[in-house]
Amino acid sequence: MRGIAIAVLGLLLSCNVMAGDKPGLKPGDTPPDMLGTTQRGQDVTISSLHGKIVVISFWATWCGYCMQEIPVLAKLQALATQRGLPLQVVAVNHREDRDTFVRTSRVLRKSLPELLVTWDRDGLIGKPYGVSGIPVMVMLHRDGTIAHIHVGYGEDMLDTLLGEINALLVEQPTATASVAIH
Repeated sequence: MRGIAIAVLGLLLSCNVMAGDKPGLKPGDTPPDMLGTTQRGQDVTISSLHGKIVVISFWATWCGYCMQEIPVLAKLQALATQRGLPLQVVAVNHREDRDTFVRTSRVLRKSLPELLVTWDRDGLIGKPYGVSGIPVMVMLHRDGTIAHIHVGYGEDMLDTLLGEINALLVEQPTATASVAIH
């Protein structure tokens, strides 16, 4: 029994650990511009998404929590797109090999077409955020500065995350931003 508890604890820690106590970046900071490269080789930058609330999720296929989070984020993106809300979810594949990234991107693009998926081969994009374990979610204000950084994922967090996203959407009210996501 003790062996099973230790194995479960190890699995949880492998998906939810950050380097040190805090990431290098914190709310209010301006992060580096690069968000990775798409499966088709296009660079994605924060500056290219200026004016949108950006939700960045660092994930990998081996992380069960990440794979639970991805469909939720894709539904959020689809709903925001449908309602004309200035929101972009960027799912950054963290430190997996190119073949895994390409295969997974193709599958995600077919089943979750609204999701923008990029690749962080060496973990350099996640490093300034303190990403060493995953999932890690970062929310950016419309001006590209960091609003929130979350480590880990749990369904009990959904209301908090949606509340934070809705608050970001109404920070600079526009005609379309007054519609909340539920």
